[in-house]
Amino acid sequence: MAAVAKVALICFLLVALAAAPGAVEAATCSPTQLAPCAPAIIGNAAPTAACCGKLKAHPASCLCKYKKDPNLQRYVNSPNGKKVFAACKARLPKC
Repeated sequence: MAAVAKVALICFLLVALAAAPGAVEAATCSPTQLAPCAPAIIGNAAPTAACCGKLKAHPASCLCKYKKDPNLQRYVNSPNGKKVFAACKARLPKC
């Protein structure tokens, strides 16, 4: 089971890197900044303090981009994604 979680985390990071916007926007809208949340979104782990901190600090405009991106929306809009937002007391923006 741990191997499956590691593979899922690697897949999440690869998709996040592939979907990252251009170099100018990358500094502010980089889905890889949310990597600490991957175990909670992909698996059933509780979100860590690092995850919640990154999630709360991430710009809403970026989260809206991820919600619309075909490669990332399945993570942001997933039931686990919504649970992570709720557990972190972070607002999932309405876009």
